[in-house]
This record gives sequence, C-alpha cells and structure tokens, in this order.
Amino acid sequence: MILLGILAASGAGITGGVAGYVAGGFNGSYLSLVDKFTFPDDSRTTLATGLSATKYGSAGMSNSGVAGYVAGGYNGSSVLNAVDKFALASDSRSTLGTGLVTATFVAGGFSNSGVAGYVTGGNNLSNVIATVGKLTFSTDATSNLATGLSNAIAFTAGMSNSGVAGYNLGGINGYTGTAIATVDKFAFPSDSRTTLATGLSSARGRVAGFSNNGSAGYSAGGRANTATVDKFAFPSDSRTTLGTGLSSARNGAGGFSSGIVAGYVGGGFAGSTVTTVDKFAFPDDSRTTLATGLSVARYYVSTFENGG
Repeated sequence: MILLGILAASGAGITGGVAGYVAGGFNGSYLSLVDKFTFPDDSRTTLATGLSATKYGSAGMSNSGVAGYVAGGYNGSSVLNAVDKFALASDSRSTLGTGLVTATFVAGGFSNSGVAGYVTGGNNLSNVIATVGKLTFSTDATSNLATGLSNAIAFTAGMSNSGVAGYNLGGINGYTGTAIATVDKFAFPSDSRTTLATGLSSARGRVAGFSNNGSAGYSAGGRANTATVDKFAFPSDSRTTLGTGLSSARNGAGGFSSGIVAGYVGGGFAGSTVTTVDKFAFPDDSRTTLATGLSVARYYVSTFENGG
C-alpha cells in the first residue's frame, strides 16, 4: 500500500506538470514581466528576468521540461521577429540569434513538445497574414511552412495534441474586423493542413487556447466579450460547449495547462483589463478561480508551460 501511494504521488507529479507562465501584454503600457504559476498549489511568482523587450501580442510555445519560447510581438512602434527562450530548469532567458522568418504579432502559437513550435498568422502592420512559422526545438532554427492558414487572420490562438496535431482557433479576417469560426488542424509530423468541418460555436477572435493533451483542446472567451468555452474531443475533433464558461466575459486572455490535470485562462479585457486566472479541472471541466491572479492586470499576453 505504501508503494502504491508513492507511485501514485510520483505519477501525479509527472502528469501534473511543473509550472505555467504568462508573459508580456498590454494595459495602457507595453509590458515585459513574466508571471509563473507553480503546480500543484498554483502559487504565483514573477521572474526576475522578464522578456527582452516590452511588448504585447507575442506567440508562446512550449518544449515541456526543456524551454518555453515567446516569439514576435509589438512594442508600440515596430513588429518584432525576436524569439526569447526561457530555460525551464532555471527560468533564465536568452534571445535566439535568428528570429522568426516573418515578423508578426497577435498571432497564435502551438507546440509539438520535444519537436517544434508554431506561430500562426497575425499582423505585420502592412497585412494580416496566413503565414505559419516553425521553430525546430533541437536546433532553434526557424522556417515557414509551405502551407499556411486557410485564411489570413490576426488575433488568433492555438492548442495542441502533442505528437498528433496542432490547431489554430478562430481569428479576425483581414482589416474589416470580421471574425471567423474556422479551426485549422496541422497534422504532425507532416504539417499538412485540414480545416475542421465544425469550427468554433460562434465566430470570434482574441480567444485563449489550452489542452488536456491526448484528450481534448479548448477555446475560451473572445471578442465580442464572451465567457464561452468550446471543447474539441481528440481524436474525433467533435465540439461541445461547456455548461460553465469563464468567470467573466472577456477577450485577449492567454491559456496554459498543467499536463492532464487542469487548464488555465489568465488575464484579458472585460471592459477593463483583469488579473483573473480561471482554472478548469480535468476531466470534469469544473471551474474555479485562483485566489491569486496575475501580478498586473493585462491582456494580449503570451503563455507557455512546463506541463509534464
């Protein structure tokens, strides 16, 4: 019995992950701070070293157990291609010598942990783009996929079924401000793209994505402000909508996960910027709100995780 207890505790530690991170953002000022939520108690600290620049709208990618990446963004005057890398053992930050091939912000991000991270769509101030950038984790080399998104979109987000596929969720199509419900799926390792027959339950951008890897991916909130959380079951990609959504209707939040234990949605704009972090426990998807939210209210954040 003691041995079983030890094994169970050890297994919970592995599947429960280590920490989730919320980086940068905007609240009237461009921010460089990085908050860290340590699992399983969800205690929050703020890293001594933040991003290499104050910026919002970066894309986050995770190579769990190794490094988290924050790519691109906007600093108030320029669209950036810089990629910051956080070594997860120490949380020390470096900036890659070679950034994204295509500078972008308000793009989506997803990961095939251990293999590569992806930056989807976004805005380069000249155009809303369909480009999908790829960062190969073993070398930190960047490239662009031959096949991009099915639409040129910004204010989009991603979710991952690591080892199987990454998904791009909704977005704002062009400069017309028209939201779309489209969900594009990129199969690993070929990176071939298909578009799900069933997209989001309503057209919207500025959503947050998170995953219960191997089981389901989630799209939370969005513009116009909504509390809706859609759930896509893996591998069928069938969609349901949770009975309990976010604790408040908001957009521009970020999502991260603690392995197969819980998903989190942090920050956002709900008439004003918020510090709120909602937690959805897997597999029943029940929602609580953390007693300690972000250190500073903000939206257009980027997120990554050491998710187990």
